[in-house]
Parts: sequence; structure tokens; C-alpha cells
Amino acid sequence: MIVDIFQGVSGILISLINVYIWVIIIAALLSFVNPDPYNPIVQFLYRVTEPAYALVRKFIPTNFNGLDFAPLIVIIALQVLIVIFSSAPNNSITFPLPLNS
Repeated sequence: MIVDIFQGVSGILISLINVYIWVIIIAALLSFVNPDPYNPIVQFLYRVTEPAYALVRKFIPTNFNGLDFAPLIVIIALQVLIVIFSSAPNNSITFPLPLNS
């Protein structure tokens, strides 16, 4: 029962991480076209992605020749989390069922 709950929670977390990855991709693509900063969608994307970028930029220099690699680093880290969450239920401890003799 606990394993089933853990699998359900990890499935929800994987889905949320996938949605956040798409938000990062959309925000990165929008940064190439220089959108209107007063647009509510652009403001939302900036507010959602910038904290993750700031955390990465604090530890790793991400600006090379005018290109910011923070979105790529965040996506790679999130993909690692997806692998961990998807493999954890398969490696969890299962209790043997008693044999009816």
C-alpha cells in the first residue's frame, strides 16, 4: 500500500516536472524574439523560471558569448530528477507475501 502511494506521488511529481520543463523551453524560445515585457504571459514565465535560473547562476557561470546556458542546466537537472523518481518505485523494498501452505 505504501509503495502504491509512493508510485502515485512520484507519478504526479514527474508530470509536474515535465510541465515545468516545457515552461522553461517556451521561456527560452521567447527570449530570442524579445517579447513585450508587460505581457502577462511573459511576466508569468519570467516569474516562474527566473528563481531556478538565479540558483544555477549563483554556482555556475552560465553566460558564454551572449548565450545563457542556465535553462539547459536546469532542464538537465530536472531530467535527472525524473530518472530518480521513475526508478525509485521499482527499487523500493517490497515485503514478501506469506505463502499459504
